[in-house]
Amino acid sequence: MDNRVPPRSAGPGPRRRDRHGRGMRGPIAPPQVPLAASRAEVFADLVQDSVDRLERHWPQLAEVDFVVLEVPRLDGPGQSWSDEPVPLGAAVAARDGRRGQVIVYRRPVEIRSKGRDERAALVHEIVVEQVADLLGLTPETVDPRYGED
Repeated sequence: MDNRVPPRSAGPGPRRRDRHGRGMRGPIAPPQVPLAASRAEVFADLVQDSVDRLERHWPQLAEVDFVVLEVPRLDGPGQSWSDEPVPLGAAVAARDGRRGQVIVYRRPVEIRSKGRDERAALVHEIVVEQVADLLGLTPETVDPRYGED
């Protein structure tokens, strides 16, 4: 009567099934499908699309780094936000052997846009504005379609 079944050892091998016997969960979509891309990757693609559009007309942008950061940073300890709105992007001029940078802040842009098309248009406007600031031009000079809806 004492036919105990020994407990299953948690060996180094992979689990074959989950606790309900249905098998292990796998990815929802294969990696090459857009559904599998994270929000950060999709956002970086929007920035790159905008940069590609501008580089055709402005070859000097090859010397500029385009960076996506989650949120703007405060530059010093003990600093807090003022009454100014949160920036959506920034331009850093080249100096001391460092390349110029155009920075786009992902989270503030995502909060201000509703859908993919609106987000793509906002990202392009931000990139155009920051490139114009970096080059010392007006946004309309950088992209003649700037401000069109």
